[in-house]
Amino acid sequence: MVGARHNYRHLSRSSAHRQALLRNLVTSLFEHETITTTWHKAKEAQALADKLVTMAKKNTNASRSKAQAIFYKPDLLSKLFGPIRERYATRPGGYTRVLRIEPEKEDQAASAILELVDSPKDMRFAMTAKVVARQRAEGLPETPLTRQNLDKVMRYRGEQGKADFEEMVGRFKKLTAGGSEVKEVRKEKVYPDPLKPQKGKKGPKWRFG
Repeated sequence: MVGARHNYRHLSRSSAHRQALLRNLVTSLFEHETITTTWHKAKEAQALADKLVTMAKKNTNASRSKAQAIFYKPDLLSKLFGPIRERYATRPGGYTRVLRIEPEKEDQAASAILELVDSPKDMRFAMTAKVVARQRAEGLPETPLTRQNLDKVMRYRGEQGKADFEEMVGRFKKLTAGGSEVKEVRKEKVYPDPLKPQKGKKGPKWRFG
């Protein structure tokens, strides 16, 4: 129907190219458990990633065949139907998370991190541990927001999750020991200075008249 509304983003690609892009994104996601891409690509890949985890929880021959048809790396099938399926056995949904970050490209396209929740690289888990470490070091009381974030990141992690959290809090406390904050690595500006020649590049050419 002309003018009909679609419930997905085309991502400025044909259908085949779009599917190939999403398959590549989720393959990288389940391999590394976190990826950085544009906001719109992350939201579309998130839906496919959640479906893959649902397939793994069903653990049938049909679901294995469907998952195998999506992954570009067949060896990820054992990871999906093994450790990842066990990780989310009691979680009813919400297996992935999209976090907005500063633009990564020069065109200022909205960027985001797409990650598997409760993974060793869970960003919210790490940031909550950092806040708790700072509060304990400065003798500050736990705020309602910190408690809320702590409940979210620990809800489905079990006893091992508590041990992992305390270990990460200890690591952050060591980094900030003595009251000295850890120096953060600053990213280069998204738009380089046009008057400053970049490495391997010549300076700007000016035309008059």
